[in-house]
Amino acid sequence: MTNHDSLLVSPQECSGGPASEPRCHRNPSHLTIEVAAESIRRQNSFLLIDIVLRQFRCYPIIADSTFPEMLIQNAEYFLIMEAVAATGLQPMAVKTCVSSPSRMFTSRAIISGSNLNVTKTRSDKSPSALSLQSLCVRYSPSSKHQRFTIRAMSEESEKMAAYGLPIDLRGKRAFIAGVADDNGYGWAIAKALSAAGAEIIVGTWVPALNIFETSLRRGKFDESRRLPNGSLMEIVKVYPLDAVYDTPEDVPEEVKTNKRYAGSSKWTVKEVAESVRNDFGNIDILVHSLANGPEVTKPLLETSRKGYLAAISASSYSFVSLLQHFLPIINPGGASISLTYIASERTIPGYGGGMSSAKAALESDTKVLAFEAGRKGQVRVNTISAGPLGSRAAKAIGFIEKMIDYSYSNAPLQKELLADEVGYTAAFLVSPLASAVTGSVVYVDNGLNTMGLATDSPMLAV
Repeated sequence: MTNHDSLLVSPQECSGGPASEPRCHRNPSHLTIEVAAESIRRQNSFLLIDIVLRQFRCYPIIADSTFPEMLIQNAEYFLIMEAVAATGLQPMAVKTCVSSPSRMFTSRAIISGSNLNVTKTRSDKSPSALSLQSLCVRYSPSSKHQRFTIRAMSEESEKMAAYGLPIDLRGKRAFIAGVADDNGYGWAIAKALSAAGAEIIVGTWVPALNIFETSLRRGKFDESRRLPNGSLMEIVKVYPLDAVYDTPEDVPEEVKTNKRYAGSSKWTVKEVAESVRNDFGNIDILVHSLANGPEVTKPLLETSRKGYLAAISASSYSFVSLLQHFLPIINPGGASISLTYIASERTIPGYGGGMSSAKAALESDTKVLAFEAGRKGQVRVNTISAGPLGSRAAKAIGFIEKMIDYSYSNAPLQKELLADEVGYTAAFLVSPLASAVTGSVVYVDNGLNTMGLATDSPMLAV
């Protein structure tokens, strides 16, 4: 058993200073951590712990079998350690400053004071390692202030030290339907989830599969695959997928014999879900990033029944089908998201062929599916209403550049909308940070959805 005696802080080392004097001793110098008293009273003990850990890039140390039994039995301890782990830090030891049979941690406690004692130590491996010797937190309104100490050590070799409140998807697996190039929202979502640690598998439209896989293999997407840490996004597997067809029996003969589908098999929704289950077992995240309206350039009054229903089938029901077939293999606590557009609720002349109706249906289905998938599988369902992006798919509309210019001129935030911004929002929505968010339409459009008047209209010119 490892001897932690040299790492743990004795009760005598803890001396809580007055509430007005929270301070750190780093070598002889002092580092003041400003914590407003009113803010502290509204927060729990996590706040102070988070401030200290982020300030010193510290790793809490956990004692082994010598851990006080009452600490292990205390539910709040697990909440605190879970909060610490969520920052990406590695728990290693905690020791109480005083013995007390009463509750040690309380989420409703008021922090009335703190004392942080930090010294700089030297070692062969890390000459400038910081050692946080004691962190004592005193609670009130209890008449007997309780204290605990978290002993922490920093290692310079840890290059991925977390700051703030990170999105951690390590150990999660995501299936993203509708990735066929490197410049759409689906790709941006895949990158964001990968950057957060998720394992990425994708479903690509069958006719685009060969070009997509060839581009990946030849490194044409390498620059686009680059993540914030410098590594390249890894796509573990690419599945052929046509989400218009649920089962092999639904595929018409003319599609089966189409040369664009030659060489591919098991690409209906049911077959892909079964393949993913056989290859990976379960997933945690399902992303629907596909849409198609064969008559999108036609006004609604000129749209045929076939064109209208095709838009609904590919752009709306495909999400219902995907969730229907993938739900059995989505782990409880998982999440699903889709992509919608403001045309679902506002008139966008030129966005026709039933696509506006398809987006409206998608948003309505999101709410119903949130209830059904939530009750049946503890899975959250949300949709992102993204602003216009000049992707290859969007260029099929014919006037996407004008839509982008209009958005830039009239949105509250006059800036270019980046695909990454939609990706980051998706990463948040599928993460534990959004564990209470479901059935929502989340706008990522620089605020354009809030506008009722075009500010660049000539009629407004003075």
